[in-house]
Amino acid sequence: MKTSLLRILDILLSIIGIIMTAPIMLAIYLIALILNGSPLFLQRRIGKKQIPFTLIKFRTMRLNTKSIDTHLVDTSSITKFGAFLRRTKLDELPQLFNVFQGEMSLVGPRPGLQSQNELTRERAKRAIFRINPGITGLAQVNNIDMSTPRKLARYDLIMVQNMSLKLYLKIILVTALGKGRGDRVKY
Repeated sequence: MKTSLLRILDILLSIIGIIMTAPIMLAIYLIALILNGSPLFLQRRIGKKQIPFTLIKFRTMRLNTKSIDTHLVDTSSITKFGAFLRRTKLDELPQLFNVFQGEMSLVGPRPGLQSQNELTRERAKRAIFRINPGITGLAQVNNIDMSTPRKLARYDLIMVQNMSLKLYLKIILVTALGKGRGDRVKY
């Protein structure tokens, strides 16, 4: 699939997503503001060409929780409201703004942390950084998280090599239907 078509789809779908979910995002923002005073979580992640960018999510953990890999997070750090946001994937909605800005795609490899050296090496070996990271991807809908960097990078490569309109839309659809638990905290 051509990069320009992918970008057009990302822009159109992110605008539609932002408009359609604006009331939900506003409600989540206000509830989180009341509950913990800091509704947004901003974190530096590795993007296309290994250029760092700031990923935007709704905060699901207590303030001052150490920034570590999701699969290593102590579940006691997650607030009750945060657990609900994670379970429903609503914490990911602000990433639509990352997509609109061109820092992410709807479908692509999940952006890793700068501290995830093994994952970065595995992805660099496979030239995964030639595309934008995504909100969801093939690994996520197949329950592969960042705890297995080599396997994750292999799935990223399969997705990159086989990206088509059909695969792009299929990954979005199965994600929207709740399939996949990749990158989730193990409760």
